[in-house]
Amino acid sequence: MATHLDLEEQEQLDQLKAFWKRYGNLITWLMIAVLAAYAGWNGWNWWQRDQAEKSGAMFDQLDKAAQAGDAEQAGRVFADMKARYPRTAFTEQGGLMTAKVQLDKGQLDVALATLAWVGANAAETEYQTIAKLRAAGVLLDQKKYDDALKQLDGASAPDFAALVDDRRGDVLLAQGKKDEAKAAFAKAWQAMDANVGYRRLIDAKLTALGAAPVDSAKVAEGTK
Repeated sequence: MATHLDLEEQEQLDQLKAFWKRYGNLITWLMIAVLAAYAGWNGWNWWQRDQAEKSGAMFDQLDKAAQAGDAEQAGRVFADMKARYPRTAFTEQGGLMTAKVQLDKGQLDVALATLAWVGANAAETEYQTIAKLRAAGVLLDQKKYDDALKQLDGASAPDFAALVDDRRGDVLLAQGKKDEAKAAFAKAWQAMDANVGYRRLIDAKLTALGAAPVDSAKVAEGTK
């Protein structure tokens, strides 16, 4: 019986050796790949946390400069954030904050450059869209209408669609394109949540253009 078990165990061992000889390298490399991926994932998470903490500290410096109205200091801190931590949310927010201070100080071209960086490099489309909306507003004030429309064409975050259409209407109206402006305002009014106060401003714009919007819910109530 013992001999039979020894022979059976030897046979299983030979089969295992043959299997390992055939697939051992593949299994080893797969294990290495899995472990490397796991280590890489842990390393990436650590790097992300490290980047966020360091960029957060710099954002605090930028916030203090912004509150003091120091556009130059805000610009310097933001330049460092761009160089060191370009893919963090703090840097994206810092760009928007820096641009606001620069605009408040009348540094329009510098502010546009700051907004252009956020619009081109922000990881989230929401930050990109906010930057492009603000840039379009500056360009509108500068009467650079075509450039303003180009900014709006690249503003694609769905949650900001109504604001983009509203600003588009402003630019088109400034160009004297009243029919196109009315269409843009109407689209913005339809897309804007009825509970948002800003919708009343869009309503006023349409009314001034002789195209006062009709609330379908009120119409439905009136027909009852």
